Amino acid sequence: MMPTRLGLSATGIPDNPLSLSWHDSTWIPILNTSNVMEYFSQGSNPFFDRTCNNEIVKMQRLNPDQLQNMTGVEYILLHVQEPILYVIRKQHRQSPQQAIALADYYIIAGIVYQAPDLASVLNSRLLSAVHHLQSSFEESSGFAKYHPSKGYSWDFKSQRVAEKSKKEEKPREEPSSLFQRQRVDMLLGELLRKFPLPAPPQPKVQPVVPVKQENENGSENKDIKIEVKQEKIKPPPEKKPRLH
Repeated sequence: MMPTRLGLSATGIPDNPLSLSWHDSTWIPILNTSNVMEYFSQGSNPFFDRTCNNEIVKMQRLNPDQLQNMTGVEYILLHVQEPILYVIRKQHRQSPQQAIALADYYIIAGIVYQAPDLASVLNSRLLSAVHHLQSSFEESSGFAKYHPSKGYSWDFKSQRVAEKSKKEEKPREEPSSLFQRQRVDMLLGELLRKFPLPAPPQPKVQPVVPVKQENENGSENKDIKIEVKQEKIKPPPEKKPRLH
């Protein structure tokens, strides 16, 4: 299911763009610096504004350098870390020398996300800290025990047994994706081309010298028979009954 346009969902409820993601699996294997902007400007991408200057330049088949002379919303490629990370900035250009940043989007492994702003990051960190504090208080209250004669005490033994049983369970490994396999094969191929493996040394073959044996008459024997004498194994002595 493809995500809906920004602002309103299918039911008319506003969406949080930080919880959205988008990708096109047909572009992921061929994604690079030259076509990443074309990939981002796909019609199904909910982060792309169809009224931006990039779309006008594309429809009128103008030179992309004309964006510097236009005013309004535009997208630029801000940062590249091939082959996995691309950062695209949405900005409002007021003049050829002045532009105001509106939002940043990062493409990692072919999936597009919106980068959070500072307020969203602080809000998320505070909520995470409060959640962990509340969880620690709830967990510590489970160790408290009450006895009429002893009063309150801490009981950690029963919890340690449960933790040991959880540690023994091995986590299930997630299978790798097609993008990861293709990128790993590409990196391994580049390493092999830069640092080829040395050829293994071939073992030296020593020539076999035939052994000839002469008889008393001076004739040579071709076949030499070696007889192995087997020693006869004596049976163990019989035990004689003792006389009392």
